Amino acid sequence: MTDSPEQEYDPGDVAVIGMSLRAPGARTKEQFWDVLVHGRETVSFLAKEDIHVDETLIHNPSYVRACGVLDTYDRFDPSVFGISDRMAAAMTPENRLYLESAWESLEDGGYDPDRLTAEIGMYGANNPQTAALYSSPPDRASVGPEAIEASLAWSPDSMTSNALYYMGLTGEAVTVAAVCAGFHYAVHLACQSLLLGQSDMAIAGGAMVRLPHPRGHLWEENRILSKDGHCRPFDANGTGSALSSGVVTLLLKPLGRAVADRDHVYAVVRGSAVNNNGVSAMAYGLAQPERLSACIAAAMEVGGVSPDTVSMYEANGLGLPVTDELEVHAATMAFGKQTATASIGGVKGNVGHGGVVSGGFGTVKAALALYHRTLPATINLTEVNQDLDFPSTPFVPQIEGAAWEPEAGIRRAGITSLGGGGYNAHLVLEEPPAAAGRAPEEAGRPRLATLSAMDDDALARQRTRLREWLEARPELRLDDVCFTLNLGRKVMGRRWAAVVRSREELIAALSDDARGPATSTAAAPRTDPGSFSRTDDGIVPSGQDAPALTDLAAAWVTGLQVDFDALHRDGAGRRVPLPAYPFQPRRFWRTDW
Repeated sequence: MTDSPEQEYDPGDVAVIGMSLRAPGARTKEQFWDVLVHGRETVSFLAKEDIHVDETLIHNPSYVRACGVLDTYDRFDPSVFGISDRMAAAMTPENRLYLESAWESLEDGGYDPDRLTAEIGMYGANNPQTAALYSSPPDRASVGPEAIEASLAWSPDSMTSNALYYMGLTGEAVTVAAVCAGFHYAVHLACQSLLLGQSDMAIAGGAMVRLPHPRGHLWEENRILSKDGHCRPFDANGTGSALSSGVVTLLLKPLGRAVADRDHVYAVVRGSAVNNNGVSAMAYGLAQPERLSACIAAAMEVGGVSPDTVSMYEANGLGLPVTDELEVHAATMAFGKQTATASIGGVKGNVGHGGVVSGGFGTVKAALALYHRTLPATINLTEVNQDLDFPSTPFVPQIEGAAWEPEAGIRRAGITSLGGGGYNAHLVLEEPPAAAGRAPEEAGRPRLATLSAMDDDALARQRTRLREWLEARPELRLDDVCFTLNLGRKVMGRRWAAVVRSREELIAALSDDARGPATSTAAAPRTDPGSFSRTDDGIVPSGQDAPALTDLAAAWVTGLQVDFDALHRDGAGRRVPLPAYPFQPRRFWRTDW
């Protein structure tokens, strides 16, 4: 991290500098955004033969064979983290998913865990019931040390501490229990830690795997689960939502520090607030409008945000008329009377109700909407519930996708999450600050691009992913790409490097049939380690010309440690999102101890 002072940014602002998501129908945040902008529903409707549980219920006429299926729920790549197969099988699916997602968020932000000496706060929510449904461990006292070790992988409480440990980080570790508001609570606590100076960066998120998986649900009148499996937010014919699974994590850092450190910023957390209905609840588990309104207003107040500048409201949106009415009423009280209008939407129509991670789906939707300046449509909304009386509120249902052109001149979004038991939570996000002006990239200057992986197959897949990524994003600068690859990826045993002068040269070098300026671990020329100057962090090139960088590339791929910071002291490069590590997951499942 840089020592540059923070300037011109509110000290309470927190930047979202990395994101990872897996949701029904989307293995990445990019695929998730594609689902949203094209208005797709990814809840699956299962055939009876696909459901291997609920045998006593499946023929019940009220049984709904709908589920937001997470196709990687039982798969994991333990080798990247140095985890044995035995321990991988003992870990609950939520522990495994959260760990991989936290890794992806850190990479998306352009950070290598091995280079970090900062305090990293780890905050996450999961479903305590999953551990019992997966496979409860035997009594520790009677079985001994092996059960104790295994239970550290099994326990819901240790999800965040496991992530710190296996990623090689130090900092706070807090596993949150706030039912369906868990993701928002994790982000709220992470922001508090950052603003108090307890953490330098934080990873906050949630993981939810509904077990057995996949399965449907039993519909009951006026309950939150849908009669036909479709969620219809704000629709007169809504009957609730379908259950789904997923994982979302965010990488967070104080905004001023993020700008100084040349980080990529997706969005800014301007404010957050949480509270609980307690004894004031109308009915236990239902939203209490006055308490929810106070929570929404508090999040705006703490961020110094005027309600008429918030032009997107991502609702909890269960799609059940009674709960939608309570939420719209509460939000209207918080926003007050105003002439500006805010888009209102709900992501549960796309992906279902993800429990502790449902707020994460809404938050990533809002962050990407800010980043792309686009308001996705709320799907399954065909007959607006007139009892919501939208004309008398500040809100307009987002029935069709549209460019986001705010009346206030700045894009801001509010995201609400509610949990059974009276949990209320709200986040206020703002679009990223305009990037500072910078000089054009120095044309023709040689740059060193680097990749590494656990084995040659993963390395080949990394090359393919990066080539396709660059081909689809012509706006990316070569200096930014090389800066991120050199400093933002963990160095592994199998390596590849290329000295290139343009994006086109890098794309060509990444192709399968490349010949010329690329070198790999398997075919690298030998170099004399004594010919390089050294710092405490490794060898440094003799110059910045192509021959010097080619020698450095050959030395690096054969195992020498390189001081990449020395290679980027000109300060030209910035961190940019690039493809994450290509995990090679295998199935791990435990049925007994």
